[in-house]
Amino acid sequence: MMAAEVRKQQVNFNKLHKRLRRNVGRAIQDFNLIEEGDRVMVCLSGGKDSFVMLDILLNLQARAPVRFELVAVNLDQKQPGFPEQVLPDYLRGIGVPFHIIEQDTYRVVQRIIPEGKTTCGLCSRLRRGILYTFAANHGMTKIALGHHRDDLVETLFLNLFHGGKLKAMPPKLRSDDGRNVVIRPLAYCRERDLAAYAEARQFPIIPCNLCGSQPNLQRQAIKAMLQQWERQFPGRVENIFAALQNVAPSHLADAALFDFAGLGSRNPVQAMDWLMSSRDETEDDNDQEENVASGVAVSLPTPTRTSPSMTQQV
Repeated sequence: MMAAEVRKQQVNFNKLHKRLRRNVGRAIQDFNLIEEGDRVMVCLSGGKDSFVMLDILLNLQARAPVRFELVAVNLDQKQPGFPEQVLPDYLRGIGVPFHIIEQDTYRVVQRIIPEGKTTCGLCSRLRRGILYTFAANHGMTKIALGHHRDDLVETLFLNLFHGGKLKAMPPKLRSDDGRNVVIRPLAYCRERDLAAYAEARQFPIIPCNLCGSQPNLQRQAIKAMLQQWERQFPGRVENIFAALQNVAPSHLADAALFDFAGLGSRNPVQAMDWLMSSRDETEDDNDQEENVASGVAVSLPTPTRTSPSMTQQV
């Protein structure tokens, strides 16, 4: 390779590294993801996203305005052919404290989920439960997951199309049991940037054969849709993500988020039953249907007509 090409690649990599570091730092600042004295459990699956997350967090740790610990944790789910030594060897090589949790969730999933059905739902619930329990028992104050901007947008459409909700992945949340705070430092990062960075850094990526690679997943269909949109209309995914940060509850229709009832009201809002007449009509209709079904004659009221002479007299 010519020297000029090598220099160009190095320049592009430096730009990419700075962009990822800036996006992660901005997410940490915007959502207060990491604080002084935090023990951050970095969930390392062996995929590109978690490798990049750990790498960038290590880079930021050296120059951050606060002190915090990073502990890498991997869940060995006992998948057939899983290379058990890849992650321990890598983490020892870079000097990062780590734990490997061994739980045979693979056979549990295979036993419960019928062949041909997607395993991601059960697999993710089992994985979250194990990781959350480990974090609580070992004094971790934050759990860092490797979801990126594209994951957040995909989840928005999954909930919109299949759940009837305007809901995505938040950059920060408290777990359902209240024991853990989950953070997503890659919330501002594009997947293609993460893929390019992982390739340049030559991380020892471990492919996932249990979850995420099944072709009939709804998430894969959403991903394909968004990729098609991005090819046709560059910047559309970026605009969708921007919309997640620019919500106007007064221009939606959720009465729990915005006081539509009190808007413009001249009197104190009172609970009035506007459906009473509709219910009465429905009950009358039901009574008539029951009478017809039982053979009872139903007499309808005859409309009253006003004679022309009476109209003229009035």
